[in-house]
Amino acid sequence: MSEHLTEIIIFTTLFLLVSGMGFVAARWRAPQDMAHLDEWGLGGRSFGGWITWFLVGGDLYTAYTFVAVPALMFGAGAAGFFAVPYTVVIYPLFFLVLIRLWSVSHRHGFVTPADFVRTRYDSPTLALLIAVTGIVATMPYIALQLVGIEAVLKTMGVTGDSPLARHAPIIIAFAILAAYTYQSGLRAPALIAFVKDTLIYVVIAVAVIYLPYKLGGWGAIFDAADAKFTASPAPGDGIILNANNQVQYFTLALGSALALFLYPHSITGVLASRNRDVIKRNMSALPAYSFLLGLIALLGFMAIAAGVKPLPGAKPGSVDSNTVVPLLFDMKFPAWFAGIAFAAIGIGALVPAAIMSIAAANLFTRNIYKEYLKRDATPAQEASVAKVTSLVVKIGAVAFIVFLDPQFSIDLQLIGGVIILQTAPSVILGLYKRWLHRGALIAGWAAGMVLAFWMLWQIPNAATKRAHFGGSAFPLSEFGLDSSKTIYVGFVAVLANLAVAVLVTWWLRVMKVAPGVDGTSPDDYFADEGDPRIEKERAGTVDTVSST
Repeated sequence: MSEHLTEIIIFTTLFLLVSGMGFVAARWRAPQDMAHLDEWGLGGRSFGGWITWFLVGGDLYTAYTFVAVPALMFGAGAAGFFAVPYTVVIYPLFFLVLIRLWSVSHRHGFVTPADFVRTRYDSPTLALLIAVTGIVATMPYIALQLVGIEAVLKTMGVTGDSPLARHAPIIIAFAILAAYTYQSGLRAPALIAFVKDTLIYVVIAVAVIYLPYKLGGWGAIFDAADAKFTASPAPGDGIILNANNQVQYFTLALGSALALFLYPHSITGVLASRNRDVIKRNMSALPAYSFLLGLIALLGFMAIAAGVKPLPGAKPGSVDSNTVVPLLFDMKFPAWFAGIAFAAIGIGALVPAAIMSIAAANLFTRNIYKEYLKRDATPAQEASVAKVTSLVVKIGAVAFIVFLDPQFSIDLQLIGGVIILQTAPSVILGLYKRWLHRGALIAGWAAGMVLAFWMLWQIPNAATKRAHFGGSAFPLSEFGLDSSKTIYVGFVAVLANLAVAVLVTWWLRVMKVAPGVDGTSPDDYFADEGDPRIEKERAGTVDTVSST
């Protein structure tokens, strides 16, 4: 640890600095009353263009992205680059979808996507399924932010042999995160996101100029990567995608793109925006982060050229590929700059983890607690329950890392993407048409889930020696197709989900089963800031006011 003293001091100083900002955030743009879910969980629905840019960017591009994408490039080659095209196509896909969701949510005071589904389809059961799906899919995602911090701490030698010593720094970090999130709500990650993204932009800008210079140029970097993958005894991807992986590649990229803005934390950042124009501008400008992600991914090839050897994993004989980027920085940068880079990764975990825990708490509070446990809950009671729930969610995330193999947590996150994708017919299609019957959407969700889990059960993981739930690439041979190709489980499952929803809708309409009452109107989907119809609840009453 002593040889990393400079790095540890800089990392700790910056980490404590942003933690202090998290506590101060309660006074930043402070409302008269924080005891309201709109204020604690959505920042008063008042964030403008720049705040939303950093908040949503910090929400989507996480610490785990910073270490996992280049680690996948380091180990698997071109297949790891799928994260770049999916973050490119996602913004045009959701450009119009999200402004409609923002409008109807501000018109009716929705805090979660399940709120929208409850009103749109007049179905508390469907809303409950959407809420539970969101919470289950989010939990391992929060846990994976710890993987990024753990990789940095391990590189600096801040670990121990016993489970308690190994995880103590992470537990302390998340205890601090829990404290300021409890106090400041969404304002905390919104404020910290400025520091987090600035640090990451600086680190990557320096890395893509300095590291190629130190490693002999980009040609030498790609030659080293090509030599490694060519010499590998196991056939797979090199610096160019293997033909057998192309179906898996594009279905995974498209499915991941459709899933990303269905996650509750992504929607939370959008609903906190001040008006529709803020969302339009951000959907147009956020691809800049995709350019940054492409540069981050290439760190994996740089690590190959630098001769990086990953640190040992938790299991005997295994390696922790997530340490590749921290080790690269530690080897090639001066200690002071490596400390800044490590802080960028560590702080990069705080923003998404905070937003994810808040989003999960909003779902539980609005769609489980208020719907089924206390229908007459006041805004203050809602805010109080959400704060406590956010603490429980963070404790659960820490438990994922402490009691499970981190590699299994990664696989759980892949499964989480498959799960959240099954909410697409209810949420995305529901924003445009209400033709699908509420009963059919429940049937489609069930069919998609059953098929998804059956497919996931069939997938082994050779690295972790598990026979089931080892990834999301399903062999097409199981469907009697090309045995050399695989396909993304979520893509197949959501197609089945939609097919069942359409068929059951047709049958229910033939049987004249009541579809429920739509609680929205067509012009709700175009409401904007200043619209006098926008309703906000205060102290148990509904007042028609301008959107804040």
